[in-house]
Amino acid sequence: MECIEFACGALYSGLVARADCRVVEGSVSPQREHARETIYRSLFIQARGALKKELMDRLRSKRRMRRSRHASEHGHRRGQIVDAISIRERPAEAEDRAILGHWEGDLLAGGKNSYIATLVERHTRFLMLVKVPSKDTAMVVAALSERVGKLPATLRRSLTWDRGLEMAKHKEFTVATDVQVYFCDPQSPWQRGSNENTNLLLRQYFPRGTDLSSISQEQLDQVELLLNQRPRKTLGFETPASKLQASVASTV
Repeated sequence: MECIEFACGALYSGLVARADCRVVEGSVSPQREHARETIYRSLFIQARGALKKELMDRLRSKRRMRRSRHASEHGHRRGQIVDAISIRERPAEAEDRAILGHWEGDLLAGGKNSYIATLVERHTRFLMLVKVPSKDTAMVVAALSERVGKLPATLRRSLTWDRGLEMAKHKEFTVATDVQVYFCDPQSPWQRGSNENTNLLLRQYFPRGTDLSSISQEQLDQVELLLNQRPRKTLGFETPASKLQASVASTV
């Protein structure tokens, strides 16, 4: 741990020294300002050997290389989804998180082509985990429809998904749940940032490479409960569960 702190401190000092930023009338020259992405990538690139392993053991995502938010995770374009409605057409009430019932979703991938569907409510960050047999669109849509269809109408307004073909049958999901699906721009996972951040938290329970097919829905429910009872800074250190309860009560 001491060697990690030393390395991080030395790296930070070196970045500051190289930046040579000049403050003019209280502002920093944008040409010389080091973006946090540069710092993150420097940590990943410069940390090698035993030190690299020590750092990786403490990373939540366990990634070997830093990926820019502007980079594609898979490096190729996904197939087209018929009649996909762009996130740009999503209601303003979903964008500003002012109203309950707008969700973000994705598949969390595990080993041996196993997956879990993750849904995060934008207003409260409340999480739902859904076991899916595979990423086949019929199976994913059926599993999501069953879970979302049980929610009260106030919690069924919209769902924002990425461009994964697992939601190719999004129209069937909308018919079954009365929830409109909106799709992110290609290679733009930050457009469903709450879901992305929650998926990183889930890696504490399901590390990369875990065979998720062996995880039961009951086990998923337990993890779901743990995260929904976990205080969040973005909620003023309320929990998603208490936030959801209070928000639902205010609409009655």
